[in-house]
Amino acid sequence: MFPLSTVLFPTGRLPLQVFEDRYRRMLGDCLAADGRFGVVLIARGSEVGGGDERFSVGTEAAVEGAVALPDGRWRLVAAGLHPVRVARWLDDDPYPLADVVPVGAGVADGAAPSPLLGPAEAAVRRARVLLSELGAAPALDPGAVFGPGPDAAWALCDAAPLAVLDRQRLLEAPGHAERLAALRTMADDVADDALRLLAQR
Repeated sequence: MFPLSTVLFPTGRLPLQVFEDRYRRMLGDCLAADGRFGVVLIARGSEVGGGDERFSVGTEAAVEGAVALPDGRWRLVAAGLHPVRVARWLDDDPYPLADVVPVGAGVADGAAPSPLLGPAEAAVRRARVLLSELGAAPALDPGAVFGPGPDAAWALCDAAPLAVLDRQRLLEAPGHAERLAALRTMADDVADDALRLLAQR
């Protein structure tokens, strides 16, 4: 398990630089097996040194590419596969370990509900446009397509300009319908805040 200060969604990509001895060892073990590990958000504490508190829902990830650097560090890109729930944390020696079970909808667990996808996408695009006017985030590419395939809800969540705890709430949602409804509300809130800031200029 890799506790981090970020949330990885299924279908998402996560670039990582691995420098701590324990995680270098973990990566070596993963690459010697199937290249998979879990990513969980740190609830309290730091990524470095241990002693952190962690959320119980995270994402199983697979190493897509890894490069060993001369000083022993690794650079890698991990791809999100599906949500997992920690059933039991094990010892952190030699690195964080847990028993996990898959939960919710994964990458290929059915298409997102189309009636909810369109309004959620519109809200995310609006929020990104307004944030781009503030110089806070780029607007979405007009040609970017979300759906109607099974990955649509996850990809849209990943594109949304949300704080990390809101991203965790989306990851923990019980299904795509609840996820997209929450995403629309969150994106509308971000857009409304951006509008207020723009009006003050």
